Amino acid sequence: MVPDTEFSRTRECVLRFGWNTTCYQIVNPGIRHWHMEDAVVGYVENHGVKVVAGAPVCPEGDLPHVLEAFENGHEVVYVGAEERVYQEALETQRYSISVMGAQPVWSPSSWIKSVDGDASLRAQLNRAKNKEVRVFEWSAEQATRNPDLQRVLVQWLSTRGLPPMHFLVEPDTLGFLNDRRVFVAERKGEVVGFTTLSPIPTRRGWLTEQFVRAKQAPNGTVELLVDSAIRAVEKDGAQMLTMGIVPLSRKAPTNPSDPWWLRFTMGWVRAHGRRFYNFDGLEWFKDKFHPDSWDPIYVISTRRPFPFKHLYALTESFTRIPPWLAILKGAVGAVKQEAAWALSGR
Repeated sequence: MVPDTEFSRTRECVLRFGWNTTCYQIVNPGIRHWHMEDAVVGYVENHGVKVVAGAPVCPEGDLPHVLEAFENGHEVVYVGAEERVYQEALETQRYSISVMGAQPVWSPSSWIKSVDGDASLRAQLNRAKNKEVRVFEWSAEQATRNPDLQRVLVQWLSTRGLPPMHFLVEPDTLGFLNDRRVFVAERKGEVVGFTTLSPIPTRRGWLTEQFVRAKQAPNGTVELLVDSAIRAVEKDGAQMLTMGIVPLSRKAPTNPSDPWWLRFTMGWVRAHGRRFYNFDGLEWFKDKFHPDSWDPIYVISTRRPFPFKHLYALTESFTRIPPWLAILKGAVGAVKQEAAWALSGR
């Protein structure tokens, strides 16, 4: 267990200085913390590489000093970095930079205007409403380890192509919800979906962490969930929101300076990884809400050129097992799922 004093110090720092979209993810289980004055870095370590969750959390002017103190000769890779660390990496020219994807960003007012002005989106919301789906915000006390939410989460995870991911995409956030907001879709008293939002404090923003849907949820449930959540935070004065990264998004700029093996790997994963992860479907879903922008998300390494060792280390941060074993487990699961569909006549 993480000592309460360390957890409290980390959480307090995030709530004071958190700017990166994924800043709140460093309070999740399994993340180690490095502290210095008004700064904290959330990271894991694999194969001698410190894999940082997003970026250091600190006052903006302290970022160069914090980066130097944390790295201190170690091999480090920043995963999910955004504009602040990217600009520092460009200026110092000590890093290799690669684009890992892009995230859609809205102001809540533009979201509402886009949804209200799109007949197709309105039809999807009405489809769920006509099936008696209603969305309620649950308190942290009500939602924490709630068995109905846990049941839907387990059911949803069973449909994923790969074993559950962790690190920046931790699926089990139901153990600590004090600063998060939880919106639950119910149909005739039964939970059919939920979404959690984590804060981006200094930008007065929110990140939608996941859109969990039960098998029996009517079409339009996820759209209604997200729309209801965003209208709620807009009323409370939110200024920005994002649905988080789409890995290998076509909305992201390419980086011609990537080593050939990295360009090949990313291209191969996008072309052949659909069995495990629907990149195009995720991008299409988020793009249909008409984002104000698609912001690039980076992987930034202290080694030049970008080494394979850092790619392997960061991948293992998400899988928590060797990446090849995660792929093997995903392939076995996919074969079992397709066999079940064949036997059921689907």
